[in-house]
Amino acid sequence: QVQLVESGGGLVQPGGSLRLSCTTSRIGFSIYTIEWYRQAPGKQRDVVASISSVVSGGIRNYVDSVKGRFTISRDNAKNTVYLQMNSLKPEDTAVYYCNKGGAKYQWGQGTQVTVSS
Repeated sequence: QVQLVESGGGLVQPGGSLRLSCTTSRIGFSIYTIEWYRQAPGKQRDVVASISSVVSGGIRNYVDSVKGRFTISRDNAKNTVYLQMNSLKPEDTAVYYCNKGGAKYQWGQGTQVTVSS
């Protein structure tokens, strides 16, 4: 099974910023579309951002609630996908996960993001 590792979460005040990282050692990670998800307490896990492979154009997509605030990017040499989160709001509080598009790898543990004053 492929292991996904998310990191970079923490406690931040409203309006603050965090950068999340998603890594895996699997060869070929760079060829997949990668997605960031979040799951708040009592809610389903929903996709918030995605980025396609460089061959596919590195196309970025975002859910409306994070457009203009979050930026997804990837460093294929480091086998890492990032989620830069700015202007954070309390409603962004959730556990954040990454995975590939289409058929999913086993979900990692996620990283907790808490936005609170």
